[in-house]
Amino acid sequence: MYNKSIIEEKSKRFAIRIIKLYKYLNAEKKEFVISKQMLRSGTSIGANVKEGEYGQSIADFISKMSIALKEAAETLYWLELLVQTDYITKEQYENISFDCIELIKILTSIVKSTKSN
Repeated sequence: MYNKSIIEEKSKRFAIRIIKLYKYLNAEKKEFVISKQMLRSGTSIGANVKEGEYGQSIADFISKMSIALKEAAETLYWLELLVQTDYITKEQYENISFDCIELIKILTSIVKSTKSN
């Protein structure tokens, strides 16, 4: 159906990066609002992927992967706001957003291929 190790590993590594970015934004930039939203959505991606692994049905699996996809899109939005308000540099944004976009592409593929099967 899908290579769970790839999406699970990438979403977990991404969550760790998000947590570290959140800690940096709080400690160094004193930014608490947008970073909290980013933390919630960015760590939710992997949680939904993991939950989907144990879905009760194909529909449940698709639902969890779709939620993970929406969370990834939301995270990208918060990252865009952070760079456009100068809380993170363009270089920081490009680095982490690349990983987020990669997750979006993988999750989109998983949802589409699962629906078509």
